Amino acid sequence: MIEINKLYKKYKNSDVFALEDFNLEIKQNEIHGLLGINGAGKTTLMSILSGLIEPTSGKIVIQGFNQTSDLNQIKKIIGIVPQEYALYPTLTARENLEFFGKIYKVPTKELTEKINSLSEKIGMLKFLDKKIESFSGGMKRRINLLAGILHQPEILFLDEPTVGVDIQSKLILLDYLKELNQQGMTIVYTSHHMAEAEDFCTCVTIMNNGKAIITEEPKKLVKQYNAHNLEEVFVSLTKIS
Repeated sequence: MIEINKLYKKYKNSDVFALEDFNLEIKQNEIHGLLGINGAGKTTLMSILSGLIEPTSGKIVIQGFNQTSDLNQIKKIIGIVPQEYALYPTLTARENLEFFGKIYKVPTKELTEKINSLSEKIGMLKFLDKKIESFSGGMKRRINLLAGILHQPEILFLDEPTVGVDIQSKLILLDYLKELNQQGMTIVYTSHHMAEAEDFCTCVTIMNNGKAIITEEPKKLVKQYNAHNLEEVFVSLTKIS
């Protein structure tokens, strides 16, 4: 589904690479976790994969499309849920979703039905006509997710989707994402919450200093390193020497 080969990224005026010789394959229908501390390169990688910034060098192929030459084709099959809320606070949830749905060119009748049905699934139907500025962090996260999936993308990029949300909203989000994955959606997700990732992801890549340290199924990693959980594995592989 996604092939990354010798990817490098150095920001202007920086002395170090945000991503360095980064190689990774993500298979179709995976829930793939990119795990690392702040500054590991997770958000940079997600921004490059979704076409928001350009790499310094390297090759990326997404669903057979070259990320450099076929970006417009790639944008049609991906959804993006950024870490920061991509919502207009003075508009209602419905108005926000209508706006994003029209950007994705979802037909009006279909869009209305989708907004209602998807909102009901995540417990937000009765709040659709409330302004975003009145929402809690968890409610904003739920609407933020819906804005990224209205066009039914084949691949969904999620950057720290559960940061700053209450436990109920977190469970609702993760359960719904698992449902989307079971329906065929490939999910790429960043986090520094190891316990959450261990339960949620089918495969993880541990990142450190802009490099991919290891890629494997969470349970296999825990067994391979004779650890109690994924957090112990992560600490062992990323500790400062």
